[in-house]
Amino acid sequence: MVALPSHYFSEAPPPPKRFYELSLQVGPWLFKFKSADGVFSKRKVDLGTAVLIKYLKIPEKGKFLDLGCGYGVIGIVAAKLNPRLEVYCVDVNPLAVKLAKENALANRVYNVKVLRGDLYVPVKGMKFKAIASNPPIAAGLSVVYRIIDEAPEHLEDDGWLQLVVKKGVNLIAKRLSQRFSKVEVAGKQSGYRVFLAMNA
Repeated sequence: MVALPSHYFSEAPPPPKRFYELSLQVGPWLFKFKSADGVFSKRKVDLGTAVLIKYLKIPEKGKFLDLGCGYGVIGIVAAKLNPRLEVYCVDVNPLAVKLAKENALANRVYNVKVLRGDLYVPVKGMKFKAIASNPPIAAGLSVVYRIIDEAPEHLEDDGWLQLVVKKGVNLIAKRLSQRFSKVEVAGKQSGYRVFLAMNA
């Protein structure tokens, strides 16, 4: 596995030298995203993210959390597909947070709040109907395990966690089964698996 530069997950990445314009078609909507040096998958929407969106289970209402949002793709798409949702996007990287805010406005999505911080810290005490993440495997399994381990206390009783993974699939599946009563593979594509986990 090729290690990603640590500044992708840093609270103080270097200033970007170059910006990029990306697009993603989801159903009838064409989304436009601004990216930059210093964020993950800067030149195109990551395939893992695209696969997660393809199999994304979107609540009819309630709060939705895009954890480790990067420049905001998952949260913005969820917010657009269901304007009744209250969507939160969280990332530790201040550049990613800035871009996610700009991308929400550029896509005319107004039911999104973008917060800066480490995983669940900015949403402490909040409960969500759904949490979705394309976790930064390159940052280490310990980060992915934190996402899984701390998810139940941030989910409503009938809420769910969705993760897309390619590396460490068996280890992550095992960890999910230790924390959730029901774990299923919602979809597969190009080596990626989308896990759906719940305690309902």
